[in-house]
Amino acid sequence: MRTFSWKYFTLTGDVEAFLLYREMERHAPAESVSDDEEGEPAAESDGAT
Repeated sequence: MRTFSWKYFTLTGDVEAFLLYREMERHAPAESVSDDEEGEPAAESDGAT
């Protein structure tokens, strides 16, 4: 459901879909698939290598 709500938001720009995504992210346990692999926004980096 989390992946669906994110993809729906990216396609439509629907704010309700984004809010659902954020709510699911807050309550969901950490997934084994990284965000980059799933096509979700990556965490911001501080530029350190």
